[in-house]
Amino acid sequence: MKKFTKGLITASIGASLFLAGCGAGDNAEDGKVQLELFSNKSESVETYKGLIQKFEDENPNIDIQLEAPPEAETVLKTRLTKDDLPDIMSIGGNATYGELARAGVFYDFTGSELVDKVQPSYVDMLGKLVGPDQEGIYGLPYATNANAVIYNKDKVADLGIEIPTNWNEFVTALETAKEAGEIPIYFTLQEAWTAMPSWNGVAGNLAPDDFAERKNEGEATFVEEYDEIAEKMLTLVEYGHDNNFGIGYGDGNAAFANGNGVFYIQGNWAIPEILKANPDVQLGTFALPSNDNSEENDLVSGVDVALAVSETTKHKEEALKFIEFLINEETANTYIEEQKAFSAVQGVFQEDPIFEGIRVNFEEGSLTSFVDHYYPAGMGAENLVQDFLIKKNKEDFLNTMDSEWNKVINR
Repeated sequence: MKKFTKGLITASIGASLFLAGCGAGDNAEDGKVQLELFSNKSESVETYKGLIQKFEDENPNIDIQLEAPPEAETVLKTRLTKDDLPDIMSIGGNATYGELARAGVFYDFTGSELVDKVQPSYVDMLGKLVGPDQEGIYGLPYATNANAVIYNKDKVADLGIEIPTNWNEFVTALETAKEAGEIPIYFTLQEAWTAMPSWNGVAGNLAPDDFAERKNEGEATFVEEYDEIAEKMLTLVEYGHDNNFGIGYGDGNAAFANGNGVFYIQGNWAIPEILKANPDVQLGTFALPSNDNSEENDLVSGVDVALAVSETTKHKEEALKFIEFLINEETANTYIEEQKAFSAVQGVFQEDPIFEGIRVNFEEGSLTSFVDHYYPAGMGAENLVQDFLIKKNKEDFLNTMDSEWNKVINR
């Protein structure tokens, strides 16, 4: 995958000047300022439509067009090469965010009062993705997430399962479900990315925090430090169903909603989809306890939505006005209520009882990051993990993870 640099952007300026006036950020014929809001989450489209309508009612001179295409990160990178970035971006806090921020294409919020309205720990998390060589605040954390074990409360109660707090207890719970004829874990591994909630859940509590940094320096390897993680992934997949790799995310949400499976390892973003399929299903959540020591099991959480503004938008004032509207406590609360998410906005808390089991993690700060957010963008870890779970060759897999990482950072 191509690395995006300021040099690349500079090289494309000539072409982009020719294209100026063709993209978003223009004035419409009716005199309204048109802005493009680009989102990488199809799940939030309806929520954003409602928020945009409210904003436009309050600001009749601004028209916001929402774009949420499939393969959004690929689309965004392609548009970057054409110097055609959207005015406002609502994107995940992951390696792609860091790559784009390092390219210098985002507005720097340093010194803005908006920064004071969001939780500093998540600002720091975004900063780590950008890296130590570039100062600035290039995105505001908006919604945060939880990579958790979602469970069917009725089934867990019927099976007499106590919520597990360490690895041995979790395996015992899976065995109990299996012996009762239930599907212990409902996997949707037809889509490679759905392997990553399990991967991040297991590795989040077992991989060293500084692994990525040391890996980039040639001081760490998957072979040496991910053996236990890979082994536990193989254990989990053994408690799936007989078509782990034939069911996709959408069908899996519906299946779990309708009583297939006791546990479902996914992010909080799956919950609205599950409830849409069956509003009556009773759900609970807990942090995946991959560590043998209960006290060392934290909840994997990250910035699900970071808000960024194009440095070159022609309507920065209007774009920042929309960002300010989103970060308003009332608006932020609407977003997390509809999305079953958590907020990075100060004073906005998720009160849904589904999250009672992980609320303590947020209250006590027992949180850890998504390990794959620090993997090089373009490594394709999700495909490698999916292939590993199919072939179950741990040694080949760990060697491949090392070699693919090295290929990307050496390009």
